[in-house]
Amino acid sequence: MDITERAKQRIRTTGETLASSLFEFAKRLPIVKNRIAAEYDKLLVDLRKSAKPYADEFATSSRLPSSGRPHAELLAELEAMREREESRWREGFVSGGVYHGEPEHVAMLERAYAIHSQTNPLHSDIWPSISKFEAEIVAMTADMLGSHAVHEPDGVCGTVTSGGTESILLAIKTYRDQAKAERGISRPNMVAPVTAHAAFDKASQYFGVELRKTAIGSDCRADVAAAKRAVDRNTICMIGSAPAFAHGMVDPIDELSSYAKQRGIGFHTDACLGGFVLPWARELGRAVPEFDFRLPGVTSISVDTHKYGYAAKGTSVLLHRSKAQRKFQWFTITDWPGGMYMSPTIAGSRPGGLSAACWAALQSVGRDGYLAATAKILAAADQVRAGIATIPELELLGDPLWVIAFRSRDPKVDIYRVLDAMSKRHWNLNGLHRPACMHIAITLPHTHEGVVERLIHDLEQAVAHVKATPGEHGGMAPVYGLAGTLPARGAVRDMLSLYLDALYEV
Repeated sequence: MDITERAKQRIRTTGETLASSLFEFAKRLPIVKNRIAAEYDKLLVDLRKSAKPYADEFATSSRLPSSGRPHAELLAELEAMREREESRWREGFVSGGVYHGEPEHVAMLERAYAIHSQTNPLHSDIWPSISKFEAEIVAMTADMLGSHAVHEPDGVCGTVTSGGTESILLAIKTYRDQAKAERGISRPNMVAPVTAHAAFDKASQYFGVELRKTAIGSDCRADVAAAKRAVDRNTICMIGSAPAFAHGMVDPIDELSSYAKQRGIGFHTDACLGGFVLPWARELGRAVPEFDFRLPGVTSISVDTHKYGYAAKGTSVLLHRSKAQRKFQWFTITDWPGGMYMSPTIAGSRPGGLSAACWAALQSVGRDGYLAATAKILAAADQVRAGIATIPELELLGDPLWVIAFRSRDPKVDIYRVLDAMSKRHWNLNGLHRPACMHIAITLPHTHEGVVERLIHDLEQAVAHVKATPGEHGGMAPVYGLAGTLPARGAVRDMLSLYLDALYEV
């Protein structure tokens, strides 16, 4: 990124900080507070509708029933909701969300979970089977991500977590505690591109580690020079994505991790989205930059088994380059009246059934299965990119493999209105900000016959509709547009908080 772009970014950040401060002050004035509340209510009408689609179809419960309901009645209600929701992802209308979905595979996962539904890894003495499963999940994942290239005495190791967010949280907690113990750092910071996953912001807030966000280039990849400038003596780790959620691009992890090693700090590769795709894409002859433990500067990797690993939702793996590093992840307490207590992850009790289902997924798919699935996904992604390129009002961002972001090149075509129009055609795509765009993450349901053709046809129709109805309003487009452009970020946070409130309303 050149000096002009860096200056623009700094001005925008300063402006947003000032606008947010003024907004928070103005909210204290009753007349302003009431006006803001009225505007929020207008914006949240559609959000509430999407959050509570069953409000008029099923009975609600705000207190325990006086008598327990029959099992058959409860299961029938659950089935009715499942049937309503299932067709959308089975027919390939959803970006990401469900990554495998074939009935036989899903039935196997459900059976594996059911067999071990009462287990808890916290009590490894009662259920040693779960420890076996988790150790093997870690080993298989590490082997896929270059553990054989590490010749340090204790080698690559890791843990099974509940998802990518927990893997990232634990990685940052580990680096924080390691830096404090070994380097005496009490005011730690981490350096990540602006496209790094929101979980790093969460880790920053939870663990008191300053997050220094750095620029990306025109190719949507991390700007190496900007990242280097952000590092100082209190930096505990640098971060790169493989790929980043928003635009599907793999950061220059070779250069970033090499600099981290040079500075004697950790480097985390967030491969939550791509860890179970990129190794197989490389075997298929695609141009995949190095991102894993084959690079000597990479000291940890997060990778989600519940995405393209095709496990049930609720598992991820955090890998460390050595046990010497991983020990800073552990929680132990020796003076609790309840006895000696230890846990490897944030949760204490965990559902062992999920680990059993994850192990079963890796075992059942195997190397050949992952290779074949990746070939199908990449072929479908090639078709999607080619199809989008034929729509003159749209343009692709970067050169992604299978997470494909695109924006409008026509000022008369609001990309968020296109997103709304696609929603009305049953699609569930991801709206993104900065720049205003959307993406689709290709999964196995998209590889079914006719799905890609339907996507491109509907996208063409959505663009045509937006161009033909310039005065049309409503839907989610105003919300997306406001959230992406409003300089007072506090107002956007308020809207998100109100939506979360709506999710928990009966």
